[in-house]
Amino acid sequence: MSDEAKWTTTITDIKPNKILLRGYPLDELMGKISYAQVVYLILKGELPSENVGKIIDAMLLSSIDHGVTPPSALATMTVTSTGAPINAAISAGILAISEFHGGAIEECMRMLISCAELEKKENLSILQSAEKIVQKAIESKKPISGLGHRIHTDDPRTKKLFEMATECKINGEYIEIIKTIESAFEKSKGKKLPINVDGAIAAILCELGFDPILANAFFIIARVPGLVAHFYEEKTTQKPMRKIDPSNWIYNGPEERHISS
Repeated sequence: MSDEAKWTTTITDIKPNKILLRGYPLDELMGKISYAQVVYLILKGELPSENVGKIIDAMLLSSIDHGVTPPSALATMTVTSTGAPINAAISAGILAISEFHGGAIEECMRMLISCAELEKKENLSILQSAEKIVQKAIESKKPISGLGHRIHTDDPRTKKLFEMATECKINGEYIEIIKTIESAFEKSKGKKLPINVDGAIAAILCELGFDPILANAFFIIARVPGLVAHFYEEKTTQKPMRKIDPSNWIYNGPEERHISS
């Protein structure tokens, strides 16, 4: 093969009996660091600090599932009901993740970055730049990514992620920006749109310096186990080709329980 035909990768090196992930032997990482830390490593190229690994783990856990009504779960169950194999059913669920379902993280990241740039470019305060962002959205009649939820008025996942961000010393400029945008919207419209879990994840990813191109990957990585669970439940407990009514479900799992401290 000529040198011109060769190309390079910085991610994984494979040799007989050796797998190097970003330079680290994969078998040496096994049992020493968490899956969340390896997700950070493979995307960023370096191992995260303990605090960063902890917040990445929390972000992935926060979006693992949200019941049977989201489009991704419905798509997975519907395709499963046709007799399709697991790869087709899970693919259908992933393909349903888009602008209005899970896809808001990227748009929210870009908004937060724009707000920070506007602040520096025009020598504005965070409040002034947030108010400009909100006013522009209102005038264009576009939703503000990262705010509002169809079910939750005080999303417990958002609250927990922000608490952990403070504990892990990741509570910086972008978290302040999204909280200020939330306040600016309430002041302008007279009603509160709470920061949803997508907004919390977007702000934390900005704090960690991730490229917005990777934003929605975190929702996809998080949600796959939930989709697998819905696939398996549909496959093993429901009749094929059934009509799935997203408003006519009943939860019959374990009652609320807690991990012992």
